[in-house]
Amino acid sequence: MPRAGLCSCWGGQILPLLLAYICYLLLGATIFQLLEKQAEAQSRDQFQLEKLRFLENYTCLDQQALEQFVQVILEAWVKGVNPKGNSTNPSNWDFGSSFFFAGTVVTTIGYGNLAPSTEAGQVFCVFYALMGIPLNVVFLNHLGTGLRAHLTTLDRWEDHPRHSQLLQVLGLALFLTLGTLVILIFPPMFFSHVEGWSFREGFYFAFITLSTIGFGDYVVGTDPSKHYIAVYRSLAAIWILLGLAWLAVVLSLGSLLLHRCSRLWLLIRGLDLKDGTAPDSDPRPQKIPISA
Repeated sequence: MPRAGLCSCWGGQILPLLLAYICYLLLGATIFQLLEKQAEAQSRDQFQLEKLRFLENYTCLDQQALEQFVQVILEAWVKGVNPKGNSTNPSNWDFGSSFFFAGTVVTTIGYGNLAPSTEAGQVFCVFYALMGIPLNVVFLNHLGTGLRAHLTTLDRWEDHPRHSQLLQVLGLALFLTLGTLVILIFPPMFFSHVEGWSFREGFYFAFITLSTIGFGDYVVGTDPSKHYIAVYRSLAAIWILLGLAWLAVVLSLGSLLLHRCSRLWLLIRGLDLKDGTAPDSDPRPQKIPISA
């Protein structure tokens, strides 16, 4: 019997979900290939052309010497050293940058543009992540749980007058709107201004960061030609933590706001139970748990 139950669960729930998951990955792979493969080939051809032009202008170099120099540049980039500029470039491991890196570790963003290069740093990073990632998850979970516990005090909101219900819905909508502006609109505008990006690039960076994808193609505070304030990357790390906390709040408030809007719409249209649409039933609307 347990084996039959396991097979039924696998066939009824897990297998369709697995197939949907695989199909979603295949769809993403196909679209990304169509969108990016040709651009990659063009970039590769352009890079090879630039190398040939460089050799033509500097005849004292040969192909092997140039390849060795490119390898040196790549190794420097892997170690977090920007090939642009000179030795006066700001350190990637000052306190502000280190604080930013610590934030990317515990939030699992991991841009990939910077990593410990020493043996001691790599060992410490492992143990720091082992402790920091669970701490970050617990913090975000407790934040969402605390918010839901606070919202349970509003569970009997349908007993309030209609104008009070409307004010509650408008208050939730205003809270979500202001939070979205503070977390997802104003920071990309600020980063775009400081880094010289377009707003599209700034919003792309914000989304990729707060979703913890962290490709590393756009990272704040890495352009050696710009003079950043000392706390710039520290402020970016604080924004990341606040942004992740905001996402936890949105997940708790989103379903509540949708429920409130649907109930208010029914009240406005006169379709609620108190208007007599179901006289044989309990005139009080059925409560829907907020934590659902």
